[in-house]
Amino acid sequence: MPPTSTKSAPNAWRLQDAKSQFSALVDIALRGVPQHVTRRGKRAVVVLSEQDFEILQRGAANSAGRPASFIEHLLAIPKEPIPKSSESSLAKARLDLQPRSIDLS
Repeated sequence: MPPTSTKSAPNAWRLQDAKSQFSALVDIALRGVPQHVTRRGKRAVVVLSEQDFEILQRGAANSAGRPASFIEHLLAIPKEPIPKSSESSLAKARLDLQPRSIDLS
């Protein structure tokens, strides 16, 4: 278990503790839990597994260089099922819509 102060997160190590217990820090990072190392009470670096680092790198490479298209953005929105009770009220609301007349003169 990493040494912590009362103000830091459970996965935060003071630099001197990280140096003296580096093997333990690496073991925890290899289990998939990123380890934060602080210097003078401020977060300085994060130690994470090579696998986690590669995932971050791939994600950055995929998103860098080109912005997502509007369609990709819309497709990325999480889809939530419509509750059964709302379906009938949605159908009524759609049926009640009337086009407005526009004077083009």
